[in-house]
Order: sequence, then C-alpha cells, then structure tokens
Amino acid sequence: MAKVLLADDEVTMVQMVTELLRAEGHEVFPFTNGNAAVESIEAVSPELVITDLYLDKTRAQGLDILHKARSLNPPAIVIVITGFGTIETAVEAMKKGAYDYLEKPFKLDELKLCIQRALSYNTAISENVYLRKQLKKKYQFSQIVGSSPKMQDVFKMIERVADTDSTILSLGESGTGKELVAKALHYNSRRQFSPFVPVNCSALPENLLESELFGHRKGAFTGAINDKKGLFQEADGGTIFLDEVASMSAMLQSRLLRVLQEREVRRVGDNVSVYVNVRVVAATNEPLEKKIKDGGFREDLYYRLNVIAIYLPSLRERREDIPLLVSHFLKDKLHARTGKPYQITRHTMDVLSAHDWPGNVRELENAIERACALCEDSVIRVADLPPAFQQYSKENPSDTVFEELPASAQASSGRADYIGGGTQPQSGQSAMDAVSNRPTGSLKAFLREQELAYLNRALAQTGGDKERAAEILGVSLATLYRKLSEDDEV
Repeated sequence: MAKVLLADDEVTMVQMVTELLRAEGHEVFPFTNGNAAVESIEAVSPELVITDLYLDKTRAQGLDILHKARSLNPPAIVIVITGFGTIETAVEAMKKGAYDYLEKPFKLDELKLCIQRALSYNTAISENVYLRKQLKKKYQFSQIVGSSPKMQDVFKMIERVADTDSTILSLGESGTGKELVAKALHYNSRRQFSPFVPVNCSALPENLLESELFGHRKGAFTGAINDKKGLFQEADGGTIFLDEVASMSAMLQSRLLRVLQEREVRRVGDNVSVYVNVRVVAATNEPLEKKIKDGGFREDLYYRLNVIAIYLPSLRERREDIPLLVSHFLKDKLHARTGKPYQITRHTMDVLSAHDWPGNVRELENAIERACALCEDSVIRVADLPPAFQQYSKENPSDTVFEELPASAQASSGRADYIGGGTQPQSGQSAMDAVSNRPTGSLKAFLREQELAYLNRALAQTGGDKERAAEILGVSLATLYRKLSEDDEV
C-alpha cells in the first residue's frame, strides 16, 4: 500500500477521498491548505500526490505542489484534480509532470481507477530495480583502475560528491575515462534508479543537437512530424552527461545556461517551459579558460558547470598504473571474452611503460587488444604491439614472462603470478591480481585494498626491509608501520 499526500481546499472533498484511500489500505496525509502541503512534501516523501490545481482559488499553489512532488527523489506520481478544467490547464499540468488529470465533478470509481493505474505504473518502475542494481555493479568504483596517488584523489572526490546534486565538470585528455567517472557518480548516488543519459555534444550539428537536448513540437521545422521529448526530459530524475561540452555553439550554450539556472527546458517551437529534475555532469578535453579568453565559451556558463571539478590525470602522469591496467584488460576483459589465458613478457611491459600514451587508457586498451589478436602461444611480445611502440624495443630482448612478487608477505620469497587470465600459480596472489579482482564493495574497502597492495609491492621489492620500503614510498617508517597495522593481514 502507498503513502499518499492529498491536498484540496474543499474539506468535504478531502474527507471523502481520505476515507476512500484508507479503505484501500493506503497511508493518507490530508491537507486543506496549499502552503502546508508544499512545506510537508519532503517530510512525508509520498509515492502518490493527489492535488487540486486551484487551491484557495489560485493555480500557483497547485503547481507548486506538483513542482515539489516531481522534484523528490524518486519523484512522486501526481494526479491533478480541479473544478476549473480546460484543455489548456490539463495540457499544462501534464507537461509539468502530472501523471493524470481529473475534472470535478468526478465519480469515486473514476478516481479509484486513476489511482490504481498510477500505482501500477509506479510498481512497474520499481520492478526495474534489479536491472538498475546490475548496472550499478558494472559502474562501481572498481571499474576505474588505478592505485597511484592521483587516482586515489579521484576516487575520494567521487565518493564525497556522488550523492549530491551539484553540477560536476570532468576535465582531462581524451581517453582518460571521463564517462566512466560520470557513470560512477550516477550509479553511486540516490539517482541510480533513474536514467543515465550520455550525449556527445560534438557528434551532431547545432540544429540537431538542439532538438536532441530540448525536444521539439510537431511542425517546428521541416521533418518534425511528431512531438518529441528532449534528452533533458528523458533524464528526468537522473543524470545527463554532456561530453565535449566545449564544442557547443554560442546559442546552445545560452540555452544550457538557462536550464542550469531555472531547471526548466523549452522544446523547439514551444512556448511553455517544462520543469526537469536532472543532475548535469559535463566533460571536456579542452582548456575552457583559454576558450573563454578567445570568446569561444561563455564565462557565466563555465562557472555554472564548474561547481565541482574532477581532474582525470593522463596515463603518462600515472605510469605506475600501467601494469594494473594491463592486468585488468587481459583478465577482466579479454580473457572473459576469448577464454584464453594471456601472458606478457617483461620487455613488453617495459616498452608499454616507456610510451607517452597520447590516447591514454583508451589507446592502451586498443594496443592490448591488438596484441592479443596477433600474439603466438598467448604470450604478448613487443612485435605484437602497434608500429609506434617498436622504437622503444631493445636489441635481443629477453622473452622472460613478466612476473610480480605476491602481495602476501608469507609468499614474498616465492615465484609470482603471471599478469593474465587463466590458471594461475597458487602460492600467492599478486598485487595486480588483487586489484583487478577486487570486490565490488564500499569505496573505503576498495581504497584500503589498493593501499595494502601498493604497500606489499614495496615490501616485496625490498625483501621485507621496511626502512627501504618507507623510502621508496616517500613516507616515514612510523607511517608505514601504522598503515600496515590497520589491517590484520599484511
């Protein structure tokens, strides 16, 4: 049974509908004052709102209730009733998010049927929760691979801001994973059960992008044969990701600024604005400050977008993460897709670490995929990499398969696991294996696991000498002991 907020200035109407709802087993919160209803919506957090559009003879309060109910997370379903019904008011209420509309006088059976339809709709949405949870697992923090200090800063920032409604500006070169960050923000927030809508702003010409973002009315331009909702409306209650936002024209920048300021969109060819409850995450690989100076980007829009900035480092700024990423691609992606246990030579790993990676993580993933397709005996060598990598190769390189000492202190003197999929040695688990197979738990647990793996790699490299390990890590010996003692297993 549902939690229902009822608002009508007719006491008799409120009593009658309240009795009907309670007889059906619903929990009812009745109001005869519009202001009191508006102030109580957040505290009540109803699943269904039934409101008179003309409370106290003014339409404003009814629209305020509709507006507030639709801004909840998740948005409440709203049924509007009124004794001053016209086609125009019905259309306006529906555009502003009402589920249905009843004109007084109405039969109780009509209201009962309308409520049943509204709650059935809500149930249908709830039945998608399982699928949404699966998507959330797919885009948890564990999908963003990295244990370097700069990536730890990124993880911490995502954790701090994911469950806010603040606008996010994701900055970084092409291929650094800005869309993955946007998805992690969405699927780890209270908006996770609402749509995530990605838009590549550079992929469409201005007129088509305007129609895609804001929608259009039938006949607004040649080819507009039907009314169309824009992507901002499609993302209502969720998140819209505006990739390459710097490529927007001046006109579209102006329209986007209005959406951010007013939380309303107006379709092309329409004269009525529609409220949208959307979180905006924007991304760009261009320096916006320079574009502002050159007149290519609005300064006021920049400040609206840049409420919270998340900078993603380039791969050459975090070369220590390359082995982790290679392990991730070989084991979590390519091995799962092909069933083959790939390995990689130490010399090949050195070559990968020497490259400048102008295409960043995306370039690395493509290079590994190519190498897996061309390699013999499932062992990746330098010759299997793209031609640009051959300049880093040494003469007569060793074909020793790249190995990593186990993360576990108990196995620090033994042979280590291969980077790759398939059957692995059982004597211990490498730090890279531990990271790539990390559980999809809380970010705190994930960060602790990454930290431990990093500490154990340093200890393995120094043969257990904690003083040397502390020097390598750039921390004091006391800090190292404290970090190690935070977990029972070193």
